[in-house]
Amino acid sequence: MNISNFRINTKSLMKLAYPILIAQLVQNLMGFADTVMAGRVSATDMAAVAVASSVWLPLILTIYGLVMALAAIVSQLAGAKKFHDIAKATYQTAWIALSLGILLIALYYVITPLVIDIIPLETQLKQLLFDYLGYIVWGGPGFCLYLVLRNYSEGLSHTKPTMIISIIGLLINIPANYIFIYGEFGMPALGGAGCGIATAIVYWVMFISMFIYCYVSKKLKNAPLFERFYWPDWKGIKEIITIGFPISMSLLFEVSLFAAVAIILVPFGAEVVASHQIAINFSGLVFMVPLSLAMAVTIQVGFAIGNDDLAKAKEICRYSLILSLLIAMGTALFTIVFRYQIAEMYTIDTKVVELAASLMFLASLFQFSDAIQVISAGALRGYKDTKSILYITFFSYWIIGLSFGLVLGLTDWIIDPIGPYGFWIGFILGLTAAAVLLAWRLKIIQKRIELAH
Repeated sequence: MNISNFRINTKSLMKLAYPILIAQLVQNLMGFADTVMAGRVSATDMAAVAVASSVWLPLILTIYGLVMALAAIVSQLAGAKKFHDIAKATYQTAWIALSLGILLIALYYVITPLVIDIIPLETQLKQLLFDYLGYIVWGGPGFCLYLVLRNYSEGLSHTKPTMIISIIGLLINIPANYIFIYGEFGMPALGGAGCGIATAIVYWVMFISMFIYCYVSKKLKNAPLFERFYWPDWKGIKEIITIGFPISMSLLFEVSLFAAVAIILVPFGAEVVASHQIAINFSGLVFMVPLSLAMAVTIQVGFAIGNDDLAKAKEICRYSLILSLLIAMGTALFTIVFRYQIAEMYTIDTKVVELAASLMFLASLFQFSDAIQVISAGALRGYKDTKSILYITFFSYWIIGLSFGLVLGLTDWIIDPIGPYGFWIGFILGLTAAAVLLAWRLKIIQKRIELAH
């Protein structure tokens, strides 16, 4: 390994990655603020926000995955200096995103009357849940369009606006929560449901802020968005969906796996579920570091491929994997050493702390696999090879991860059932399989492109 090249590549990657990381953390803080501020009203309000978020998050993540195709497309076009094609690709993505945002609103009003009476929840909780969703869906189109402009900007290697606008969103979210949850300044006190209005407002503010930035920024003048208007073009839309759909599905597979395990663990009791959620929550926070790095890798690999610099693309992949493994080593060590202290930040229940700490020890082990799989997936997105990500993640997470989790956790087929530990060993096996298969696929793609040249 060339230390000098590693240092240069690391600096370049981190310059792109750190604003994305801060933006992701700020988004999490918004969810945290919603939960805490709703919890000050009552436990029911807090539960309503938590349940509503678990419904809303997979929907938004699915759309986000689809829109992520734009970053790969834009970076390749920028690398090839085809700046005139960038606006067209961005408009086609915007048409898709706007349609999906409007579809979210339509789905709420179609589905709610059909399911509201049959969902087995306490009346107040149910009402707050549907009120929250009824408010937040109106922010859906704004957030979807924000994601388009964000990926346009990031595809051109400008990631700082994402960070700044996320911080603006948080600064608006907290006072907006205060107004609509507690009924200040003449507004009705909506309890936890008020978080839905606050978040919807934040979504539109983030879109308007990003729109203004894209309109006035001199840094984006090489690929201007507003010189010409583009109506829907089915060929362009098809290309974006072809690249983006596998990304969105792979994100959904990952999110739904952890949600499914949480549901399966319910019969084991509240302490087990709480411990599992603590370990998942902390692992999710840690995962944002390699995820942000992977997004930077997508941009840089896409640019190198567009520029026909195959050696550079390969170099970025190699050094980003090394960097990600070094980071994983640090976070794994931190998790192992401070696992009890981390668990105690969430709860004072000794049994929950003990179990959560032991699960976090297992979580530290899959950080190495997680690092390899997420960077490999990011690089494959840069090469526009996304279908393989879909197949590999489904096979690894659901066929290997969940199957082994069920066998080890609930049956005596291999050993005596070990409950939650079995599912976490399943996570390790699933993520390891994903890491091996995605890294292998990356190598195949690199060789295939080299031979084609």
